[in-house]
Amino acid sequence: MLQLADSAALREFVRNQKKLGKTIGFVPTMGYLHEGHASLFKKAAETSDVVIASSFVNPTQFVENDDYDNYPKDNKRDVRLAESCGVNVLFLPEVETIYPNEQQVTVKVNDKTDVLCGKSRPGHFDGVATVLTKLFTIVEPNYVYFGMKDAQQVAIVHSLIKSFHFPITLIACPIIRETDGLAKSSRNVRLLPNERREAPELYKGLQVGSEKIRNGERNFDQIIASVRRYYELHVQLGVIDYIEVLNYPELTRVKDKMYGRIIIAIAVRYSNARLIDNVTIDCGHDESEA
Repeated sequence: MLQLADSAALREFVRNQKKLGKTIGFVPTMGYLHEGHASLFKKAAETSDVVIASSFVNPTQFVENDDYDNYPKDNKRDVRLAESCGVNVLFLPEVETIYPNEQQVTVKVNDKTDVLCGKSRPGHFDGVATVLTKLFTIVEPNYVYFGMKDAQQVAIVHSLIKSFHFPITLIACPIIRETDGLAKSSRNVRLLPNERREAPELYKGLQVGSEKIRNGERNFDQIIASVRRYYELHVQLGVIDYIEVLNYPELTRVKDKMYGRIIIAIAVRYSNARLIDNVTIDCGHDESEA
């Protein structure tokens, strides 16, 4: 596996591969890789000729400096995992490489940011969109791979690709979970032992909401209330940031109708980590438009 820190060297590598007719799959990450990232690498290896991954902790998407400063890192482990999962190039840029001009130009996201994580983390998705625009320009991939754990990010990346006419296909991959149901996350290592024991309840609460939908409930507020009641009984250490039920990927409630793909999403703050999770369910067609 090739390791590169220089954007010009990566561009040259990509140009040479494309001259050979190779397709480029790209997995952007912030490092501290785990099985969730591994699943993205493996999917990319199955569907692209050349797999490029980036490991870059992007400072512009952090609302709190402490969260950025304390973001976990393990470069040696990242290199081993990436290589074992079929990554051909690991891009490891410095901040100065990605932001050489102190943010003279940024990307502003105007839609889908007033709900879920965007509501409590203003500017977060502007930072995500800005760094991805830079990375997409450097790598020029044919395919990009994102995990559905951050479903709001997936929806916004889809809009970013469409808005800027990037010739890129986005492939959204399923959430990878621990055996007890907790969604894999680099932030899980920051949970205290008693918080880690409680954390699987987050997914169980989402399953309660899913079951309500499968049993015919179509009222957004009733589904939210059922999930909240579960958390009131089973989540004592975490503080609920949000519980939302929305149409997906629009991330809206359309006249209180529930149809098509629905997302139930939650965020919970523990002492040293903020966890997010979600499930999506197909509710069928809008009968009024039949």
